[in-house]
Amino acid sequence: MSEGDRTDILSLLKIDPSPQSVDFVQNKKQFQLHTLLTEQRHTHTWNLSFVMKHNIKAGLSQIFSVDEDISQKLGELSKDTSVLNQAARAISQAITAGKKIYVYGCGSTGRLAKQMESAIWRPFWRKLKKKKGLWDKLKTSIPEDIEDRLIGEMTGGDRALISALEGFEDLELVGKLQLLDRSVERGDVVFCITEGGETFSVIGTILAALEQYGALTEYTSRDAKKHLYFIYNNPDEVLLPFDRSRAVIENPAITKINLTTGPQSITGSTRMQATTAETFVLGIILEFGIRGVLKEFFSDEELVKLGFTQNATIKERLLSFKHIRDLLIDTLEEIEPLTALESQVYQNGNFATYFAKNALITVFIDCAERSPTFHLYPLDTIYDRQRNCWLQVWTEGEDLHEAWQKFLGREFHGLEEKFYKPFFLDQIEDSYLKEAALKSLSQAGNDQKNLYDFSFADRNIQTRGPRKRDLGVLVCLNEEIDGLMKPDSPSHRFIRLFKENNASLGLILIDDRDPDEVQEIINPLKIDADNNVVIHIALPQEGDPLSVNSQTLLKMLLNGHSTAVMARLGRVVGNTMTHVNPSNLKLIGRATHLILSHVNDTISTEAWNQKLGTTEPITYAEANAVLFEAMEFVAEQGGQISEVELSILRILEALKNKRFIRWEEAVFVQKDIGLESFLEQHNPDLRHEN
Repeated sequence: MSEGDRTDILSLLKIDPSPQSVDFVQNKKQFQLHTLLTEQRHTHTWNLSFVMKHNIKAGLSQIFSVDEDISQKLGELSKDTSVLNQAARAISQAITAGKKIYVYGCGSTGRLAKQMESAIWRPFWRKLKKKKGLWDKLKTSIPEDIEDRLIGEMTGGDRALISALEGFEDLELVGKLQLLDRSVERGDVVFCITEGGETFSVIGTILAALEQYGALTEYTSRDAKKHLYFIYNNPDEVLLPFDRSRAVIENPAITKINLTTGPQSITGSTRMQATTAETFVLGIILEFGIRGVLKEFFSDEELVKLGFTQNATIKERLLSFKHIRDLLIDTLEEIEPLTALESQVYQNGNFATYFAKNALITVFIDCAERSPTFHLYPLDTIYDRQRNCWLQVWTEGEDLHEAWQKFLGREFHGLEEKFYKPFFLDQIEDSYLKEAALKSLSQAGNDQKNLYDFSFADRNIQTRGPRKRDLGVLVCLNEEIDGLMKPDSPSHRFIRLFKENNASLGLILIDDRDPDEVQEIINPLKIDADNNVVIHIALPQEGDPLSVNSQTLLKMLLNGHSTAVMARLGRVVGNTMTHVNPSNLKLIGRATHLILSHVNDTISTEAWNQKLGTTEPITYAEANAVLFEAMEFVAEQGGQISEVELSILRILEALKNKRFIRWEEAVFVQKDIGLESFLEQHNPDLRHEN
């Protein structure tokens, strides 16, 4: 086709690129990350959405098959564990020297950091302190407040656990300021985690920590290398073109731990395999760091009572991941009915409530991450008069303050304007980023905790309790299962509440008991098989003193299950995140690439060419211009409309009909047949394996 025959999609749609779009395309190339391996499509799940509609078990099998990439990576890592051993020794030395351990991430890795603090580290030390005989041997040699010495921080502070704060992750300054805010100093051990290996706020943190070592000499460089760790999931050669990534990767004073596993089961959704690998590896580092201290005070028998295995090695722990994955694969038939049930609940306009105690952080993370990944309403605040979010999370507690304490194990920590705002005003040069960051800062303070109530208390039961055909999902780890037999326990009351209101129940039970013993506990609850599901996974507790295995297995189960639910509900096409919420510059880049690839893949097919003739591919700049206008349209409409889906539909409808198409027409097509069916009409091969 000659240049004169080219269809200018922007002219056809009467779109003039907005200043924001022009700025993004021309000046924000460091956010255009479609070259990263984690942003590519995985061949195992290529046609996931089509399979999931008709065969849930086969779809779940596709999702969990990608976790084999983690097993392979950990197998490679096990051949040389010197770096992990070094990190574990740094943990041991920090414990005995009274230093801090600072784990920092953004988005999924930020929630991972909170998980390390509140679900892995803090519970272990609190449990140990209850064993007076053992604690007495330790208390003169390690800090009394040892459970507070690991700080899990994410970009935006605790408020960002609920939903992302726009603009923050796009600024190195935010990471630097949070490091200072949490009083992290030279000699503290710092783990900065970014799945992509390019997140600005995370890189700002590790570089700020490095600055504390001053001019790098042979001595200071060696000292820094023992204390500063950068964990990421993309090949170095893919990251080196990005200035910020190169500043870390090529710096000899920072220890790098590369956990590249490949594409995710859902394109770009790094909450999946990337964060799973990071969770397991960092958990092992903490485990062996603690063990390195305790073995100096406790006998082998005492260590075993705490859950440690005699003569265990990091190599063996890395290889043990395969057993966790195998257990999930063996449980597909039990997970399948829960996926079908929760999908049906949402299709019917009903709601779900998840309840957890020791598993709370892991459960909450999965529930919160569904919103940006699949463009759902964020978790409701106490001021929302009706439930908008499809699901909510409860834990034991008399009110929101007690629930937050149960959740975090400490007081809520937000970002205070009086500290951050002067730096934002003075040091953020980009006008768009400054505006976004200042807006987010107003929503990141300590007062934000008062907006969210996760308590299993009368107020919540009365206003947001279960109704007929709602779903309650109870998650119990290990000894928590005993609570099912106690009528006054929160877990027993949760089950009774949902049964009394003719709602469905799902039980996820992970412990080391045999199935018959667990069945004896469940039988008195009289949970019939109709519209109720029980999943029990027998996972040995031996050799898992920090519950790293339990939390990792639960994370994988929930991530796979919730992804499968959203695929059944049409919020995934193939294995692409067509409902991703473009809430920051990185996600705007991802959304642009999704639009570009789906449009160009469709118009290049034989089916399209035979019916409509040859059509010139659209450009990245054109896709981005349409996206920014879609964002403006969706903001005016409200709700859960996908900017990516509407953009694809509007562009293809315009190219197909060779005329101007309004946004409202794209909305009609979306509601009438949906993006998946529309694309399949013009690309029948879409439903087949790649």
